[in-house]
Amino acid sequence: MKALRIIEPRRAEISDILSPQPLAGEVLLRVERVGFCGSDLNSFRGLNPLVTYPRIPGHEIAATVLSGPRNSSDHIPRAGEAVLVFPYTSCGVCAACRMGRSNCCRNNQTLGVQRDGGFCETMAIPAEKIIAAPGLTQAEMALVEPLSIGFHAAARGGFSPADTVAVLGCGAIGLGSIAGTARRGARVIAVDVDDVKLETARKAGALDTINSARVNLHDALKNLTEGEGPSGVIEAVGTPKTFRAAVDEVSYAGRVVYIGYVKEPVSYETKLFVQKELGIYGSRNATREEFVEVISMLRDKTFPVNEMVTRTVSLSEAARALEDWSNRPSQITKIHVILNSR
Repeated sequence: MKALRIIEPRRAEISDILSPQPLAGEVLLRVERVGFCGSDLNSFRGLNPLVTYPRIPGHEIAATVLSGPRNSSDHIPRAGEAVLVFPYTSCGVCAACRMGRSNCCRNNQTLGVQRDGGFCETMAIPAEKIIAAPGLTQAEMALVEPLSIGFHAAARGGFSPADTVAVLGCGAIGLGSIAGTARRGARVIAVDVDDVKLETARKAGALDTINSARVNLHDALKNLTEGEGPSGVIEAVGTPKTFRAAVDEVSYAGRVVYIGYVKEPVSYETKLFVQKELGIYGSRNATREEFVEVISMLRDKTFPVNEMVTRTVSLSEAARALEDWSNRPSQITKIHVILNSR
């Protein structure tokens, strides 16, 4: 079968590889559509320390069951059924797993990162990693994983209708954060430097928007929050400037949730941590329950799927699309690759 492989940094190509032979307990899937994730982009750029090469990327997967055994749950995957893949594997014994937080397992392995992922025509996946998604299109199924990352960030902040939350960055993860926070009843202020992304953010659930390239972020947030600043900030960009802005702009007794990674050290005015008595949270991956929440939201058909998916290409075009994204990151929110067109 054919697969997209990142051979080495800055070099991706379509390769012929052996088709998988399912082991006991595995489901054989025909991969229909996969989204490129920021981790795939970092792998392509050589900036992902968790990746060895060559690597098949991809963990935002929409698929069809070809064959499979009885699942460990009550659900039995049937041939022809539309499913998505829960791409994380946890060890079950580390401190995080023992506390019921397997999403941040010390020994986590994610498809497309530590293990080969979904940019291939067929996959063999443990049955317990399959999630049925009746009522969703393939495009919607391939968005469940990245949107779940944002839903998890909203849960980490514990946001509620009492909160006003600024989301810094309206890329794919930021849009999930906006939708997840709004779904919890909080007022959301979306912040970005692109008016098109800000308009999509409104459709995802933001009540207010700020283009921080045109107006002063501090003044705009104060004006929207009666001088207090937002009670919560979700950072979904991953730059030193936005990491600092989250702490600077959040209100006293506020909460900051970090999703993005910064590739260099960040300097803070540390007295703000104490003076404001801030809650600072990291947010990693998502839980199966959050996948189910996102599926439920997408069934409502209110999320701006078409606006979020910036580009759709075939498998033969995937390597070029990944290179284009690397060259023009600010112009692309989400690329989907169709692997099996019928």
